[in-house]
Amino acid sequence: MVPSFLELDDSALSFPSPHLNRFSTTQAGQVGPYRADEGGGEARMPDRTELLEAALDSLPEGVALIDAEGLVAFWNRSAEAITGYAAVNLVAHPASGVLKPLLISQHPGEEEPCLGAQPGSGALVHLKHKLGHDVPAMMRALVLRDGLGGRIGLAAIFHPAQSLDELPHGECSEGSTIEASQAEFEDRLLAAFDDFRHGGESFGVLWLTVDQAHDLRKTHGMQACNGMLEKVEHVLANGLRPAERMGRWGDDEYLILSHERTPEMLAAHAQVLAGLARTADFHWWGDRVSITVSIGAAQAEREGSLSGLLERAKAAMSSSFHGGGNQIILAPGGNTCSPS
Repeated sequence: MVPSFLELDDSALSFPSPHLNRFSTTQAGQVGPYRADEGGGEARMPDRTELLEAALDSLPEGVALIDAEGLVAFWNRSAEAITGYAAVNLVAHPASGVLKPLLISQHPGEEEPCLGAQPGSGALVHLKHKLGHDVPAMMRALVLRDGLGGRIGLAAIFHPAQSLDELPHGECSEGSTIEASQAEFEDRLLAAFDDFRHGGESFGVLWLTVDQAHDLRKTHGMQACNGMLEKVEHVLANGLRPAERMGRWGDDEYLILSHERTPEMLAAHAQVLAGLARTADFHWWGDRVSITVSIGAAQAEREGSLSGLLERAKAAMSSSFHGGGNQIILAPGGNTCSPS
């Protein structure tokens, strides 16, 4: 597994690209050491460049090494498999002319989104496959430095992201306008999960539905229901921790991405949010509508998947709602915590 931040000095790093021979510890024409082969003769031992190249080729992630002059120095086999572009067509070409056409930026007008990322950060990008289709991928930019701390290059490490279409969503009515909100929050979820899988901080999700939304929509209409949901969303937003994010996930449903360290802490935080939701003061034509929420809480597991995490949270929320609502259920295990 590739770490989220990496610094290599030039005493341990030599690039296989011909134009970087000045950095290689094995000079052109230099004969490497020999060892006895199985037949009793002598066979040349692989030099450091060959060992490093073989190691990078064995990684499941795509790896692109760019030198200080902005030229592609290495493109491993996984990168070839993910994008369809062969190394022979990319090595020794400018990175700006090779990598940039492969990327469809999430932010129009942004130059080289992956190469401009902060060291160690991960971002969802869309690689353009040689055959023309898009490949959602998580990409991290890693600075390569020499023994004195000088920057000698950059590594871009990427792997296919879990298909966004596989993530479970809440129910959306025809003509719903929340798709943009869902897409933005999906990017946050994928980035958080990828960081977590690579040693980042723990996180969990809270899948929340407003218990009264469905009936209020039928009795008072869409405008009344939307007004209530906006009120609840505002109250919940005031109770979020600084690093937490909340997004609309369905007509009556929300997802909260929380960085609590344990399932128990996640459930306790859900209790606080449920209490805040009950304080939402909503009136419609003089009638006060009492508000409660059903919450399913699920903690991310390193051996699990993002879709599996959301499925567990959704199932817990559904059990809460169909069990009468106004409760938090922690998944897995089905531990129920009734609000006081």
